[in-house]
Amino acid sequence: MAHFTTSDRLSIYYEDEGQGLPVLCLSGLTRDGRDFDYVAPHLTDVRLIRMDYRGRGRSEFGDWRDYTLQREGMDALELLDHLGIAQAAILGTSRGGLIAMGLAATVKARLLGVALNDIGPELDPKGLTNIMGYLGRAPVWKTLDEAAEHRPHVMPGFANVPAARWRAEVEKFYVETPNGLTITYDPHLRDAVEAGGATPMPDLWPFFDALEGLPVAALRGANSDLLSAETFAEMQRRRPDMHAADVADRGHVPFLDEAESLAALRGWIGDMT
Repeated sequence: MAHFTTSDRLSIYYEDEGQGLPVLCLSGLTRDGRDFDYVAPHLTDVRLIRMDYRGRGRSEFGDWRDYTLQREGMDALELLDHLGIAQAAILGTSRGGLIAMGLAATVKARLLGVALNDIGPELDPKGLTNIMGYLGRAPVWKTLDEAAEHRPHVMPGFANVPAARWRAEVEKFYVETPNGLTITYDPHLRDAVEAGGATPMPDLWPFFDALEGLPVAALRGANSDLLSAETFAEMQRRRPDMHAADVADRGHVPFLDEAESLAALRGWIGDMT
């Protein structure tokens, strides 16, 4: 567990464990390196590097105007530079996958491969609407127990998830205080996303196509409201060599320790080792 300082003087938290193929884990929009707690015990043969984005988790909060895909991608590269790593594979969940595709389009030589967890070049508006429903807002529940009890009802598309998993989830991403639960990221992240939404979304298919020549894996929650089945099918058509998996009983996003997820990730890692 450590911190490094970015070129704009912000302190970023990271973890660096294991040996072998360097795999940089980039989390979802509001989440942090703990996104990968469930898969980490299954990836013991790689060097697993996790970073909390600026404004999230244990990293320093900064100017919300810098909570952008481009700046977060730069932070990822600066972390690799800090660790002396010239090339790394990226396992990107949701926003992390968007960052990975952006890096493939701009600094492809730094990448060994990319795995995308429930993200692609087209974003389903239904999922975006759901995200904006909670982004930057404290949860209504007053305790972690209450949040864990309600979690299955507010996570669309999930089934057969043990109660202990939901409890582990809320413990990662909420803090219990005398006044109720608070979120573990800067609430101004909502301002950043709203500001970004004021400009039209670029065509992201060229960013996906920039992965050509790199080992690729892609996972989709079978009930995802952000990555549609049609987009996922087109991704597979463009990259028939991709390790692809539809993960049953999962929405946005799979936990990564499901059998289907692990099979795809192990195949992807095998392509690079």
